[in-house]
Amino acid sequence: DGKDENKIASDRINKAVKKSYSQLFNSHIADYKHYFDRVSFAVKDTVNTPIKLKLPSNERLKAYSNGAYDPKIETLYFQYGRYLLISSSRPGGPPANLQGIWNKELRAPWSSNYTININTQMNYWPAEVTNLSEMHQPLLDWIQSLAKTGKATAREFYNAKGWVAHHNSDLWALSNPVGDKGDGDPVWANWWMGGNWLTQHLYEHYRFTGDKKFLAEKAYPVMKDAAIFSLDWLVEDKNGYLVTAPSTSPENKFKDSKGKEQSVSVATTMDMSIIRDLFDNLIEASETLGTDKAFRETLIAKRAKLYPLQIGKNGTLMEWYKDFEETDIHHRHASHLFGLHPGREITPLTTDFFNAAKKSLEVRGDEGTGWSKGWKINWWARLQDGDHAYSLIRQLLNYVDPSKKNTGAGGTYPNFFDAHPPFQIDGNFAGTAGMAEMLLQSQANYIHLLPALPKAWSEGHVKGLIARGGFEIDMDWSKQQLNNATVKSLNGAECIIITKVPVKIKDSDIVSQKTDNGYKISFKTSKGKTYQIVKL
Repeated sequence: DGKDENKIASDRINKAVKKSYSQLFNSHIADYKHYFDRVSFAVKDTVNTPIKLKLPSNERLKAYSNGAYDPKIETLYFQYGRYLLISSSRPGGPPANLQGIWNKELRAPWSSNYTININTQMNYWPAEVTNLSEMHQPLLDWIQSLAKTGKATAREFYNAKGWVAHHNSDLWALSNPVGDKGDGDPVWANWWMGGNWLTQHLYEHYRFTGDKKFLAEKAYPVMKDAAIFSLDWLVEDKNGYLVTAPSTSPENKFKDSKGKEQSVSVATTMDMSIIRDLFDNLIEASETLGTDKAFRETLIAKRAKLYPLQIGKNGTLMEWYKDFEETDIHHRHASHLFGLHPGREITPLTTDFFNAAKKSLEVRGDEGTGWSKGWKINWWARLQDGDHAYSLIRQLLNYVDPSKKNTGAGGTYPNFFDAHPPFQIDGNFAGTAGMAEMLLQSQANYIHLLPALPKAWSEGHVKGLIARGGFEIDMDWSKQQLNNATVKSLNGAECIIITKVPVKIKDSDIVSQKTDNGYKISFKTSKGKTYQIVKL
């Protein structure tokens, strides 16, 4: 927009060099600790296995990869993800890309772009829940730019209203499908849900913060335009369902009736789940803001006609319109599970789909790249299987020697960067987010404390996690059971909590009630007040 970038850079440098080293250092530490110190997480060493704490972290990582018990290296990894986000994504700057800010190549892997069929979104999964909402802002701002270029792409490519973005973008908010200099493939290039998925971040920011001004002025208009494109893009099939056609499931293929590999289908599960998620979020937002009733009613009517989730003959959640044979049952992407995470369509209350999602993950297996294992931690946490999620943490933290040939097996480099391989930062962020999901979930309009606590974390505490609705949560547990928790109400909303043990509000007569989903306790809150939850 006409800025003199050379002058901006030189002015900042000149301002910095006028300060002493100690001034710069102290200013940096104060700034960093302002964000980092909001959250603490510790797991007690209940095995009392001698750990050589004076070993360099890379040596401890090697030992851990060989089976050593070292809970401190797990909590270090959790906090390392927060460090990376604090350091690579600040208000006023660009979002963290595939390498954050740590690219050492002249031409980075995948050009350090924004891959928006999973990787960019994954970078920001830990932002809100680990109390780093400000670090989310660069992505939220960039989405505003993408929505502008996406309007031109929707109009010029598809003669459609609203805005669209595909699988890949960049610093300049590219929104059209990319072709790799003529070597493109529909399996990754032709996917129309990148913008729709990104709008989830706008609404999630509202759900965590309760910022209605942001919802009305920044989130809702962009979400609405994404939905308008979807309404133009959807077509009716022979059974009266609204479907996407053509449709792909990012980077995965199936076999047609003749056994030939194909990638283009109709109404892939990820497409339909993303659109349902967008419509649900917009319907809720419209109700919250008390606006746009006619459009809300249109979305409600269209949502009822969207092609539904399907369960295949082997009990898994179907990825495509038909129960096609998969070409790679262990594929790194499992995009059809979007409704389990980061979506909220599949929960323990949707029993059949919940079990089908679990079966899908069992068939997919734990193999994969670093970021793939990171996503699987989040999925297993949502399935409330803490031990399986924990086994994937150990796999994600598998030592990868950077001097050896790329084997394709994901893990962690000596400096704790995620090994896709090569280095991609999204796996780090997914690992941190997954650990948070094991401790706290709030996607289903209630707060679930310790939903997926593994046996390896039988005793510990966490402070400063954030739940949707605007609640700051501290928890202390032992013998895999919650002892007590504190809930600070940031907005004064009603608080609904689910626990695995009966609890009460300290100094009150409010006691949890047993339900099919655990023990439930509900109470009204006042903004800024802290409430003590104690085990009965």
